[in-house]
Formats: sequence, structure tokens, C-alpha cells
Amino acid sequence: MNRRQMMKLALPLIALPSLAAAQAADPYAPTEVAIRDDFEVGSIVVVSRDFYLYHVVAPGRAVRYGVAVGRDELVWKGKATIGRKVEWPSWRPTPEMIARNPAAYEKYKDGMPGGPQNPLGARALYLYNDRGQDTAIRIHGTTEPGSIGRAVSNGCLRMRNEAVMSLYDRVPLGTPVYVF
Repeated sequence: MNRRQMMKLALPLIALPSLAAAQAADPYAPTEVAIRDDFEVGSIVVVSRDFYLYHVVAPGRAVRYGVAVGRDELVWKGKATIGRKVEWPSWRPTPEMIARNPAAYEKYKDGMPGGPQNPLGARALYLYNDRGQDTAIRIHGTTEPGSIGRAVSNGCLRMRNEAVMSLYDRVPLGTPVYVF
């Protein structure tokens, strides 16, 4: 699938109008919504500009989750697959992260073990490209649930821990992921 086809599929993913009240209370809470039926059941679709991740559960139906995405210059877009899944993952900042902000990341250059204080949160889904290589982009939990609905990360897709735990349990390795 080329970029033009991917962009066409991203326009628009539509939520059911009857959910307006629930969305007003917490627009990023997991919610089942209607979507176009262009995506295969089981796939994950992320619309970065809207801060939503959709897990397609049936033709034309998805569970929508709120996400935090990369800051403007760090938004990752493309097609990938879930190549690895880890509970309570360890974390190591990339060399680019350390170069951008050594005061924040240099102290973690050797990594941080998994656990409640780890920035990847409770679960991580590792995105691999079509050549089977790790993209360094993750769908993961967060220690900062207030960041959901914002462009704040170094490129990864953050979810509330309870949301990423639910998604982790529902998607197998090899799940296609489309990020727009």
C-alpha cells in the first residue's frame, strides 16, 4: 500500500453521533465507534492529527483509544507490523533523544528497567517495518496519562496503561499498523 492509498483510507474515520455525551466527559476513553470498512479486521489505525488509535474489531467497527503522539517534527507515519510485545518493558533513550536533550536523557543512556516508573509504562508493542526491522517506534503505556491527546513524545504512540494493557491482550504479533 503506497502513501497516497494510506492517506485516502485515513479520511475520515467517523464516530457515532450517539456517543457525544460520553466523548465530552472523556474524549480519550476507549469507545467503540463506526469506521469506514477499508481496514482489515484486527488491524490498528492511528490518526495522529486527531490523537486517536483505532483497533478494528469487525467490518466497519473499531475500538477507539486516545493517544499522545510525537511532537511536530517527530511524528512517525507509515505502515508497520507488531513485531514484538513486552510486558513491563525496559527503556533506553535513542542516541537522537540524548542529543536533543542531554540533560533529560543522558542519565538513562544505559537503560532503565521495566516497572511503574518506566516511561514505556505497563506494556509495549514494537513496530517493525516491512523488512522485519525494528523502527524504534512503540505503542506503549505512559507514566504521564495527562499527555494523552497531545503531541509531546519523541515519536512513539503513548496510551493510558489500562488501555495499552487491553490492546496488548487483543492483538497478536504480525498485526498490521497504519499511522497517518
